Amino acid sequence: MKNDLRDQLDQWIRMCETRILCHLALIGFTLASMTGMAAVEPLDFRAPAGMADSMEILAPGDIHLEGWLGTRVTANATNRLMTADLEPLLAGFRHKPGSHQWIGEHIGKWLHAATLAWAYTGDPALRRRIDYAAAELIKAQEPDGYLGTYLPEKRLGLYPAADWDVWSHKYCLIGLLTYYQYTGNEAALNASRKAGDLLLRTFGPGRKSILSAGTHKGMAATSVLEPMVLLYRCTGDGRYLEFARYIVQSWNEPNGPAIIRSLLDGKRVDKTADAKAYEMLSNLVGLCELARATGERQWLEPVLNAWQDIADKRLYITGSTSAWERFQPDHVLPNEPGAHLCETCVTVTWMQLNLQLLRLTGEAKFANELEKSSYNHLAAAQIPRGDDWCYYTSLEGTKPYDAGITCCHSSGPRGMALVPQTTYLKTQVNGAPALVISTFETSGAALNLGGEPVTLRQESEFPRRGKSRITFNLSHPTHFAVKIRVAPWAMPMQARLNGKECDLPIRDDGWALIPARDWNNGDRLELRYTLAARVVRGEHDNEGKAALAWGPFVLAYDEAMNRGLPAAADIGLASLTKPGFKLERGSELEGKAGIFSSQQPKFTAASFVPFADAGSTRGTYRVWLRAPVADGQSK
Repeated sequence: MKNDLRDQLDQWIRMCETRILCHLALIGFTLASMTGMAAVEPLDFRAPAGMADSMEILAPGDIHLEGWLGTRVTANATNRLMTADLEPLLAGFRHKPGSHQWIGEHIGKWLHAATLAWAYTGDPALRRRIDYAAAELIKAQEPDGYLGTYLPEKRLGLYPAADWDVWSHKYCLIGLLTYYQYTGNEAALNASRKAGDLLLRTFGPGRKSILSAGTHKGMAATSVLEPMVLLYRCTGDGRYLEFARYIVQSWNEPNGPAIIRSLLDGKRVDKTADAKAYEMLSNLVGLCELARATGERQWLEPVLNAWQDIADKRLYITGSTSAWERFQPDHVLPNEPGAHLCETCVTVTWMQLNLQLLRLTGEAKFANELEKSSYNHLAAAQIPRGDDWCYYTSLEGTKPYDAGITCCHSSGPRGMALVPQTTYLKTQVNGAPALVISTFETSGAALNLGGEPVTLRQESEFPRRGKSRITFNLSHPTHFAVKIRVAPWAMPMQARLNGKECDLPIRDDGWALIPARDWNNGDRLELRYTLAARVVRGEHDNEGKAALAWGPFVLAYDEAMNRGLPAAADIGLASLTKPGFKLERGSELEGKAGIFSSQQPKFTAASFVPFADAGSTRGTYRVWLRAPVADGQSK
């Protein structure tokens, strides 16, 4: 009991520290916006996109989140990325071979996440860390461009305990190219070119097949598609684009993964290659980059088929997918820990895919999935104080937070570092510039609309109440439209502009639109939306079960918060039609709802918390509970 109390006190102290840092960061963002200080902006690509994005992401430093999600983002930057020991991540490059076959992926993943986090926070200490990591990685590169951790006789192939070489190069490229984009460091770009040139000399027509250097029917190696396209965009060198095309063609080689052909014909991810979720999603992210670079829309058809198949048949209500690290047959969605659910690498790559599709198509359904993942499965894999992550995160059981060097411990921070860029974007509506609002959190953004600077501040009562007010700071009247995401859980939504009701028609793409108008300094847009408890009825594997939700949050019963009440496996919800969930006064998102159990057949009020917070004190929790046969009668 003493250890439990000590753990809870330590967690409470760390959370308070994180919230203070979040508030200070928001103050800094606001002051920077008011004084005209420039955020960290990425370099423009030298090779223009062949396909213009329907929605344009903002630089991380142009956005700041407070509130529930902002606390998680800040905790990731301050308590994980600032404190990670970089020496074990660099050791395999300095002294080959590395300690395990995929040790080479971790420094690239860290550099990707930490660069985005630095661009978001502007923290000079974090800048010093990314400068050091990039310099040390570049220093370890060999003259021929090799940027891996294997001995010469076991490189760029499939050898015992040395079969993830191209995969590790992929992450080194992603890390270095992200660092280059936000810092302009030419050494990082030169190192990327040298590594890319090595791949060009090694693989391709008349050379070795890239499939021979990757596990899972070659999908691990061919996922280098994404950074190879980015290398083309950064340099304008067409050789890298041609190599990207070769990678796609290689999928159809004998014993290859046949990704495009399978997704066009069968449209099922569980029947594509060996159904390995992380590697397949990584390749689909690369296809999106190829479509953007070339303007060839045919690359999007298999991606959209895969997305629809996952969303319809293989997606958990918490915004992730996979069991035993693979896509399962239709509607096979086990909940228990032994099924190795929702690898954090899969969660993050699913989010990357949704962000790609949001940018390319502008459809709100992809933003809705980003919200679902951010508030649920991504945050559930992260310990609330931000420094540890789960490899797998089941919908029941306990959370196995892990501080070790694993693929998921390196992937999770990448997902959380991407979150700010999912919240505010910009687009065009009928030829006019438009602001896109995709968050209800207290937050701020600074952007350019039609050549004019626009700064906004959203003061929100989310996640306790469905109400927020957005105030615009403009130097002079500016003409633009506003698109607002109306999440399915938030409907209906109403708006008032400067105290007067205004229409919010929902368009076919899923966004509510305020048509282009002249906005003035101090204009206020007030939003009111539904924020209430609801019951989700289970289907297929969860037939006869039900789950509670509050806004975007999936809730869970945590035994550690319900001392003296039955175990999670024994309880059921009291009602399917009247959730009866009420937030506790003085707490952010803990609430009470009625339950029944075989031990206590009478109505009892039990505590529920977000799935993201459940199990954070190592207690047993459960999302799906027994459903009542009828209101007031437990099954």
